Amino acid sequence: MRYFILIALLLSVSTINSQEIKWMTMGEALAAQKVKPKKIFMDVYTTWCGPCKMLDKNTFSDKEVIEYVNENYYAVKFNAEGNDPIDYKDFTYTNPNYNPERKGRNSQHLFAHALKVNAYPSIVFFKENGDLIQAVPGYRTPPQLELFLKMIATDDYLNVTTAEAWEKYQKEFKPTF
Repeated sequence: MRYFILIALLLSVSTINSQEIKWMTMGEALAAQKVKPKKIFMDVYTTWCGPCKMLDKNTFSDKEVIEYVNENYYAVKFNAEGNDPIDYKDFTYTNPNYNPERKGRNSQHLFAHALKVNAYPSIVFFKENGDLIQAVPGYRTPPQLELFLKMIATDDYLNVTTAEAWEKYQKEFKPTF
């Protein structure tokens, strides 16, 4: 009986731990789009950023966020001060001033610069064909992120073209996370 309880406990722990966002590289997401078109959700972070760590701990660990992102997006983790090359739109973006000896802040990756991301964390959304939609800077709780996740996934963002429309959309949005 003890072995049965131990096995059941281990299985439940592994099930809980396996519930996470399926992160991939930008290259993997762009390749996946060619097979099955989905929008891309990119977490742009840095290693020294406290709010980035809070986003991982508090928001990206939320069950509803995980399920929604995995179902509706290809999720990409991108270190905005890292050294991994990114092939995007027939150009290879790098970080030529990257210094592996530096502790803390490093130089900005050219892909982050091209996306006009200068605040961390930022969430960047891309269309099913890989075109940029928008970057959303700052830490977000699950209900705050839900607004953007659903607005982009359903293409409602295409109708939010004025400040008034944005205010109305926010006011009428009912979070479920």
